[in-house]
Amino acid sequence: MDEPHVLLTNDDGIGSVGFRALYDTLSDIAEVTAVAPNGDKSAVGRAMSREVEVEEHELGYAIHGTPADCTVVGLEALCPDVDMVVAGCNRGANLGAYVLGRSGTVSAAVEAAFFDVPAIAVSLYVPGDDGEWQHAADEIRDYRNAAEATTYLVEHALGAGVFEQAEYLNINAPIHDPGDDLAPLEVTEPSTLYDMRAERDGGRISLTDNVWARMREGTLPDPQGTDRRAIVEGRVSISPLTAPHTTEHHEALDALAETYRN
Repeated sequence: MDEPHVLLTNDDGIGSVGFRALYDTLSDIAEVTAVAPNGDKSAVGRAMSREVEVEEHELGYAIHGTPADCTVVGLEALCPDVDMVVAGCNRGANLGAYVLGRSGTVSAAVEAAFFDVPAIAVSLYVPGDDGEWQHAADEIRDYRNAAEATTYLVEHALGAGVFEQAEYLNINAPIHDPGDDLAPLEVTEPSTLYDMRAERDGGRISLTDNVWARMREGTLPDPQGTDRRAIVEGRVSISPLTAPHTTEHHEALDALAETYRN
């Protein structure tokens, strides 16, 4: 196909390092229009605004709204002719089935799927203790694994028929260390491990996602083929996913419906 047109968004904000890393690399093979939040909108899920302000930006448009807002206003009002939506690169991994609905990065890709536009969500796994990861991955070169994998898929996935089976791809990549080869790709499924903890101290309750500590400690039980296992072993995880909620015929629920108020 001709050079694809990509709508690039994220949840860390249009000025983030990871966003610029993707923008620069994708621009080598695609026409890229930025439609991204004007500031950090991390972990807002698919929150949607009724009205947003739009500012022109050197890369495209800065939106005073959420990542899902960016997808909608981009596809409906600003650049409706795009071939694909790419969201990222997020500083911090988006791994596991339970995380997908929380992530603004992933939510931007899900929103695109409801428009029948192929999408890719991209995140960087940044190991470290609580708070430490927020001060890491502050150089464009740190995102090379994520940027190169994303560029490869933008260039080839449409023609290969990937989006005939998947509606969006969730990519998680390790930090790239200078001098290392690019990390290999692995097709994965989201991990089903869930280890949220809540601890009460008087009138306050602390919520902790214990999975991250288990990843650092090397005590993760996830099997081969899961997104977390791939990333902790240094591979780029690609999970092909679908967005609409699925339903199945449930005889037990049918029976309850039939006896309701009888």
